[in-house]
Amino acid sequence: MEIKITTADTFFARFRGLMLRRHLPAGHGLLLTPCNSIHMCFMRFAIDAIFIDRNYRVLKIARNVKPWIGLAWCKDAWGVVEINAGEANTLQVGTTLKLSTGDVR
Repeated sequence: MEIKITTADTFFARFRGLMLRRHLPAGHGLLLTPCNSIHMCFMRFAIDAIFIDRNYRVLKIARNVKPWIGLAWCKDAWGVVEINAGEANTLQVGTTLKLSTGDVR
């Protein structure tokens, strides 16, 4: 699976994340680094959260994390890739993600 990502690697960019966005284009995601937990406050849509190490190896997948009430974390994660709910259905823990740069609008 290849995901076009935008990286959020500053405090403000990580804090904002996908909050207040109306949607996320299919096949696109937001990589939050460093990050090992997420919240869904002010989110408008559900996501799959893919927790990864520095080599993009999948450590945990939190599927269909609900807007406003969802929380997810992985103690050993270096980063989190947020994608549309359901898009991580084919992923398994232990696989390595292929990420390419793309603009999340």
